[in-house]
Amino acid sequence: MTTAQPKLAVLVKGWPRLSETFIAQELVALQEAGHRFDIWSLRHPTDVKRHPLHDRFQGQVHYLPEYLYQEPQRVWAARQTAQALPGYAEAYRVWRADLRRDPTHNRIRRFGQACVLAAELPDVTQLMYAHFMHTPSSVARYAAIMRGLPWSFSAHAKDIWTSPEWEKVEKLQASTHGAAFGATCTAFGAEHLRSLADDPSRVDLIYHGLDLGRFPAPPNRALRAPDGPFHMLSVGRLVEKKGFDRLIDAFAQLPKTLDWHWTHIGGGSLGDALQNRAEAAGLSHRITWKGACDQPEVIAAMRAADLFVLPSRIAEDGDRDGLPNVLMEAASQLLPILSTPVSAIPEFIETGTHGVLSDDAPGALATAISRLAAAPDQTASMASAAYDRLITKFRMDPGIARLSERLRTLGSDTE
Repeated sequence: MTTAQPKLAVLVKGWPRLSETFIAQELVALQEAGHRFDIWSLRHPTDVKRHPLHDRFQGQVHYLPEYLYQEPQRVWAARQTAQALPGYAEAYRVWRADLRRDPTHNRIRRFGQACVLAAELPDVTQLMYAHFMHTPSSVARYAAIMRGLPWSFSAHAKDIWTSPEWEKVEKLQASTHGAAFGATCTAFGAEHLRSLADDPSRVDLIYHGLDLGRFPAPPNRALRAPDGPFHMLSVGRLVEKKGFDRLIDAFAQLPKTLDWHWTHIGGGSLGDALQNRAEAAGLSHRITWKGACDQPEVIAAMRAADLFVLPSRIAEDGDRDGLPNVLMEAASQLLPILSTPVSAIPEFIETGTHGVLSDDAPGALATAISRLAAAPDQTASMASAAYDRLITKFRMDPGIARLSERLRTLGSDTE
């Protein structure tokens, strides 16, 4: 018996990726809500490990040529097929205009990947949905023009704040083959994108929320002694916007009487530099670098920690966090939170109520850590409030219901 091909195609940067569990969570939930789709990935996986969540996805994963020179025959055959499509000439015109403003190899690669996507999508495909507003949405847009299909996107953080204004505007205007709708996961991002759209209703605020079914019930945490060992945990990529360089500098300012240890989970390009920074400060014996971990390992680390620290900041190129799902994951385990008031983090954490939001200067972080370590009663109270906020306002289900409705409506409009 032949299985019918899905009418929805989902584009992602890479699959699977340990740092993007929010995408896996959403796609699995959409599948469980009745949507059938394949994933089209712009990159091959680089992570050695997988989350159990990735194994729950039931569709096929297709990998587009990551670099065009690696699959020349596939690319040239696809371009010949794409050139026969009714929208190819318009897609080529749009891409050439984009290339004049962004004359990069990446822009050329996007068009080549779009040709392969347009040529290889099943004939029954009716709509496309891309995760991230930058490269995946460009590929979706060019391919959608070629095929005469509607497309949509989900925007997050870096893709919003590091994309040029002209490109965001064109992806939000009907007159320039923009998306039928865009979803974004923070009110902060939604306000910005709505200001660029020809119709603000084109942009939906859809929080990722958390699928609490993937997490164990919170532990019964014993109240630690104010002068007892203090174990801090951070989970996040070792990149500028996460602020771990300033956190290491903050550790160097902690009082000698505080018996602290910090565990970091995650990979990233600044790993060597940050480890060298810690070594130079004489802190290596107090730090454990665990590298990339799967979800069960992350949960176990959260249940063993006393404070979750995420000192997010705005990077020099404008990149920043949105609302990191890892904060909600920490809240699900009653782990007290110290973070910063960047982007949408205050949409979840009200400082002094659900956690503490500090300035990201090392001195301010050191002061906040010292105060939290000395006040276990207060930190436990804030952790409880964050958990209550999570289960009442930030569950995954409402967002999935809204996104599912948007996709079904868009699909039915094309039938």
